[in-house]
Amino acid sequence: METFSVRTSAFKQMVKITAQVEEALARLGVREGSVLVYSPHTTAGIVVQEGADPDVARDLLGRLAEIAPRQRPQDRHIEGNSDAHLQTALVGNAQVLPVRDGRLALGRWQHVFLAEFDGPRQPQVWVQPL
Repeated sequence: METFSVRTSAFKQMVKITAQVEEALARLGVREGSVLVYSPHTTAGIVVQEGADPDVARDLLGRLAEIAPRQRPQDRHIEGNSDAHLQTALVGNAQVLPVRDGRLALGRWQHVFLAEFDGPRQPQVWVQPL
């Protein structure tokens, strides 16, 4: 398994990590098959989404904020970040992705993102061949 950290600079942010995942594949010597990309954090998810237009990531974060608003009087979690936990639950904290010729086999516009919902932080990403 390979790991790397991603530094986020905003409260809610999606950071492209496609290149870092492919660098991890090269270090692992993975040429074909599939790989698990996982974030071991309860407020950060792994998302495959369009990466050509940055407005897509901004819109996705905005829509998730509508679904899981920041403050609700009925939330009991003492840290006050129940929204971040719900947003992570909605997007998931892992993706299984195909690998072909040592690269992620993604669609034309697809990229892999780390989505941080309670930043800024420096969450880890784990890359495990399957």
